[in-house]
Amino acid sequence: MLDANIKKQLDTYLQNIVNPIEITVSVDESAKAKELLNLCQEITGLSDKISLKQLTDGSERTPSMAIAPLGEKPRVRFAGIPMGHEFTSLVLALLQSGGYPSKADAQLIEQARELKGEFHFETYISLSCQNCPDVVQALNLMAILNPNVTSVMIDGALFQDEVNQRQIMAVPTVLLNGKPFGQGRMTLKEILGKVDSGAAQREAASLNDKDPYDVLIVGGGPAGAAAAIYAARKGIRTGLVAERFGGQVMDTVGIENFISVNYTEGPKLVASLEQHVKEYDVDVMDNQRASKLRRDKLVEIDLESGATLKSKAVILATGARWREMNVPGEKEYRGKGVAYCPHCDGPLFKGKRVAVIGGGNSGIEAAIDLAGIVEHVTVLEFSDTLRADAVLQKKAASMANITIIKMAQTTEVRGDGNKVIGLTYKDRTRNEMFDLDVAGIFVQIGLVPNTEWLKGDLELSRFGEIEVNSHGETTVPGVFAAGDVTNVPYKQIIIAMGSGSTAALGAFDYLIRSSVEDEAAA
Repeated sequence: MLDANIKKQLDTYLQNIVNPIEITVSVDESAKAKELLNLCQEITGLSDKISLKQLTDGSERTPSMAIAPLGEKPRVRFAGIPMGHEFTSLVLALLQSGGYPSKADAQLIEQARELKGEFHFETYISLSCQNCPDVVQALNLMAILNPNVTSVMIDGALFQDEVNQRQIMAVPTVLLNGKPFGQGRMTLKEILGKVDSGAAQREAASLNDKDPYDVLIVGGGPAGAAAAIYAARKGIRTGLVAERFGGQVMDTVGIENFISVNYTEGPKLVASLEQHVKEYDVDVMDNQRASKLRRDKLVEIDLESGATLKSKAVILATGARWREMNVPGEKEYRGKGVAYCPHCDGPLFKGKRVAVIGGGNSGIEAAIDLAGIVEHVTVLEFSDTLRADAVLQKKAASMANITIIKMAQTTEVRGDGNKVIGLTYKDRTRNEMFDLDVAGIFVQIGLVPNTEWLKGDLELSRFGEIEVNSHGETTVPGVFAAGDVTNVPYKQIIIAMGSGSTAALGAFDYLIRSSVEDEAAA
């Protein structure tokens, strides 16, 4: 089950277990159950502080494994085989159940311990989802810290009947006490904020009390991270406020064009960026969304939480999000068959027919990935030519279960009230309408800048991008912008980093000139 290298690494990690723990594995005669039992036996063989107990009475999802301190009732369970991206979740659950301290913020740990009430979380995941482990690990930690919390990870690809019955169409999907709680990546702070009613008010009050910054960066993607590092290195008071650190890169799987790095993955790059930012004196404030920009003596950023941050200069790096089709049924069935991350949600459509909207690199890459999981993929491209690289087009053409339809305009998402059952598209050549029966629709038609909150406050292009000059300056004094949110051409990670650095240097130059002008006026 575990190769020699992984087993060696795991053996090193397990040396950190302080107190005895017990793994309870629920098995039957299925191949997957035997595979899970084998994994559990290999783990217990690496540490004399781990014991194993088997259940065969069907009282729990099978196959599944639970982890708890010896003698305690398990509160952390993995329904399925926690390999792939979830292997780290398994390792952390073993260590933390055995008394190894979490590296989470001490304030968040205390908040989790003090939660009152009963919280039973179920998280549906796919092993190829890169956002799922963040949610699983946060909920597992809460369960380890608080006896009133339980957490179970459920592999949607393995428990297909359950997924269909509960109509789980996207991952991660979290249920709390049997009812929908959330979808998508959530941090420990976000989860605690949702279940602890007073957390948001306390956080807003704390933010309001902060002194003005020299430079405040709004956004935590590659542009925002680069800007924060460059600003902090100048020795000025630097803050970074973001809805989530990493932005769109968190949803990126393979990255092969980041110069000097042959291959990496989005979450790995984000972790490196975050670690680099933390090496400097940067005040990072996450789980906060900006709602308004105002310019008085200082630049003020209002947040949706009710707080206001002030700074001498601001760098806007709010990035972009997946562009939507804006057709009837899309919003209604989002998360119920309409998806934007094929790597995350693809396994939920195993053996089914799906559609991919868009024939660019992301669309054709999505079709190729999905073709290995689903029964059939139909790609709908609006124009008469595909925009994807030739090598991707050639690969897609070689796969028997991919059909590409050009000059196709999606006009409606069709559903039965609970989930997607198909779509309607117009053949733009013949001006005829056709229905396509599919269980899933993966939208891959580009990005839209996150600038709605800035309309009327500074100049935007006709595409909604922030207009900047060669120094990253906007039309508002003291306000700079960088990355995918701007009119800088070519939306690439490395270009966003460069523009973030440029904006930070531009902001520093602005601060120097402003201070000189103030002294001259005095």
